[in-house]
Amino acid sequence: MKLYAISGLGADERVFKYLTLNCELVPLKWIMPQKNETIESYSNKFVRKINQNTNEKMGILGVSFGGLVAVEMSKKMNPALTILISSAETTSELRPIYNIIGKLQLVKFIPEKLFIPPKFASNYLFGAKEKELLHQILADTDSKFAKWAINALLNWKNTQKLNNKTLKISGTKDKLMPPSKDSTLIQNGTHFMIVDSAKEISQIINEELRKVN
Repeated sequence: MKLYAISGLGADERVFKYLTLNCELVPLKWIMPQKNETIESYSNKFVRKINQNTNEKMGILGVSFGGLVAVEMSKKMNPALTILISSAETTSELRPIYNIIGKLQLVKFIPEKLFIPPKFASNYLFGAKEKELLHQILADTDSKFAKWAINALLNWKNTQKLNNKTLKISGTKDKLMPPSKDSTLIQNGTHFMIVDSAKEISQIINEELRKVN
């Protein structure tokens, strides 16, 4: 089975290299969005890309913001498994402050360059042990894309739970995406646990893969 993977905000396949999964992992590269494009609309770009390349059983994995895209993709496709890491399935699982900020439409007034946090802020928010990798990823992040993604997250409207098999993995110390009631928990896991807790996350995913293969 192929597992198509969407990374977090502006990141790339570097966040997946620490996973050891019993399937073929296919990272999807971010595509520049249209101005004010919604996550629902943006997800169609990946849906079309996957449908052109496979007719076999497949799964979708999304990390952080990539998890929101994975949810919208799964609503349009029929994956055997959807995996959300440090992410959310519906808007009710996001922190309430995100919804408030989204309604105020404050993001459009903030300069793009301010959407890449300085090192001290990113260290606090992401709680990363692999700080050098985190800083490299943030340095390579397109600020225009980051602004669009944050605005899209703040205005995400999904209230629909997925019908297919869904695995949610959350960290107990995630400052950006809190665990939902049906999450599999990584004790002391932070928002960067896709790297820092890769071994434990791999074990959890591989157990689910055995059930759907």
